[in-house]
Amino acid sequence: MLRPLLVVPLLAAAVCGVWLARGALLRWRDLRSAQTYELAGDQRPVLLRAAGAVLCAVCVTALAGPAADGLLGGRADGLPLEDARAATAPKQAAPPPGEADGPATPVPAVAAPAPVVSHFESIGHPAGGELLESAVAGRDGHPRKVRVWVPAEYAKDQNARFPVIVLHAATPRKTADAEVPDVFDGIASAVQTGRSRPFVVVAPEAPSGTERPCDLVAAAPQAVSDDAALRTAVAAAFRTVPAGPAGWGVLGVEGGAPCAAAAGLSRPDLYGAAAAVSGRYDTAALVRTGAEAAAADAPHLLLAAAKADAPGLDGLRKLQAALKAGTGQAARADVRTSEIVQDYTPALERLRLVRVAVQYLAETLAKPS
Repeated sequence: MLRPLLVVPLLAAAVCGVWLARGALLRWRDLRSAQTYELAGDQRPVLLRAAGAVLCAVCVTALAGPAADGLLGGRADGLPLEDARAATAPKQAAPPPGEADGPATPVPAVAAPAPVVSHFESIGHPAGGELLESAVAGRDGHPRKVRVWVPAEYAKDQNARFPVIVLHAATPRKTADAEVPDVFDGIASAVQTGRSRPFVVVAPEAPSGTERPCDLVAAAPQAVSDDAALRTAVAAAFRTVPAGPAGWGVLGVEGGAPCAAAAGLSRPDLYGAAAAVSGRYDTAALVRTGAEAAAADAPHLLLAAAKADAPGLDGLRKLQAALKAGTGQAARADVRTSEIVQDYTPALERLRLVRVAVQYLAETLAKPS
């Protein structure tokens, strides 16, 4: 029988008890009046009614608890009362070990929050691929712009994972493609001519707070723009090979070339190879950066300049010689040069130089570490 039905006998017992108690009280008053006038009175009606009232009181007491549970023990939002109370009651902190009176109650583990995935929006389709942009928090907590270029091959094979080129910029708060708009054409050209496998290209915004970000990278290698937060965001949003020297390289063109050289020399633990194109270098700073690198792997670096770029050729030769004569990791660096590219216009020469650099990155990253 459902508990709410206990209310019926409970009410009947309560009414009967009140009636009997009232009758016993009236009979008792009559009996007292008779005794006052020295008349004989019968006590049995009083006793019977009093006993019946007591019995009804016992019945009411016995039925009150179950009936109350039946009325209040319904369901709250689909849960039994006990479960509803448990769901709405504030969580008590677990007592320290040794203070619990009984065996410890297992506490369900709280699921860790899901990692935040940056949303990349498409902003164009240069060189037959797709360019996307997002913002990723920097070391100072402020958002920084990040652009990612995926090649045309990215959409063709949904199961493939692609190696990565990190494209360094030399202007604060700018990405490298804003400095060298045709850089993606050179990268795509290397793939189309069969000289390279396709890469995903990550172009982070150069750090602010300095007019010369490349000097910052040389002085503080840990300040590379593609830090852990950026690499996590890229890995979560794109099909790339795991971050590390086996599949990630770095490229800098013109103003960004010293950044790429500094990053490659100082962080061979992050980049399997680096390529610097048409750069102007602070030889002493880069040699010092390479010498102080703590990584166990030897850096791999390509220095490239057009045949007609006399200052660029002179600078890369001096840097190559200084690294070879240096100490520590600088002396171990595998430094190659490209000095024969020539074409009708500087733009065409830059395209060919980028193609050479991407071919070098592809070949070097393919080698066992």
